[in-house]
Amino acid sequence: MRILFVCMGNICRSPTAEGVMRRALDDAGLDVEVESAGTGGWHVGEPPDERATAAAARRGVTLEGSARQIAPEDFRRFDLLVALDRANLRELLALAPDEEAAEKVRLLREFDPAAAGGDLDVPDPYYGGDRGFETVLDQVEAACRGLLDELRARV
Repeated sequence: MRILFVCMGNICRSPTAEGVMRRALDDAGLDVEVESAGTGGWHVGEPPDERATAAAARRGVTLEGSARQIAPEDFRRFDLLVALDRANLRELLALAPDEEAAEKVRLLREFDPAAAGGDLDVPDPYYGGDRGFETVLDQVEAACRGLLDELRARV
């Protein structure tokens, strides 16, 4: 199984989801490949945002890697492409080369039972204060627990 988390610039939300999910998978002993990407190319090559990295570190989560933009081959390489908000979901669906690829695209908060019927977007904290990064972590951790439960059910 291969999972790709996708936000806009790949420096805040998607690396956070990648780090949270990687830790959850390690703790669970599941062998799943996890990466992240952005729909835009503004930050390609940059490390995760320092504020996101600091907030994650306070929770024992490591953010690594450098930003990259989603590529057409990602729809072949990954079994699940997880968008962090509806704008990125729409972009991924527009980029999907066919219906089979589009069926791999989901919103992260769909995996959080507490979010059902509510706003499924993980808000972009980039232009806000530190509290925004904590909110992102709260939402991402809850959704990743749900995703982990779904993965466990598959094996």
